[in-house]
Amino acid sequence: VQLVESGGGLVQAGGSLRLSCTTSGFTFSAYGMGWFRQAPGKEREFVSVISRLGLNTEYGDSVKGRFTISRDNAKNMVYLQMSSLKPEDTAVYYCAGRRSKVVSKTAVDYDYWGQGTQVTVSS
Repeated sequence: VQLVESGGGLVQAGGSLRLSCTTSGFTFSAYGMGWFRQAPGKEREFVSVISRLGLNTEYGDSVKGRFTISRDNAKNMVYLQMSSLKPEDTAVYYCAGRRSKVVSKTAVDYDYWGQGTQVTVSS
């Protein structure tokens, strides 16, 4: 099983980034996919989740209206479009997969995790 995040980097406040998560080794369409983030000295925080077929999405309060999650089951990939970025969005972003039809905002519910990609937003 592999989950590999990409697309992170350094961006100015107000800018945009699109994160991608490339997966392999499991039946992607059977997994709800989530994005979490962790800033230095802070706990891992829920960002967004998308259901197996992409019909349901949820967002953390701090990113609602600015971030959009999507998935492509034909490519086994999940994306996070981030806009209007703020310095407080700076963190390592992780994608994760949970074999369930029920979406979850809780990190411990997830079965698989990527290694993360750094996003840094400068003021």
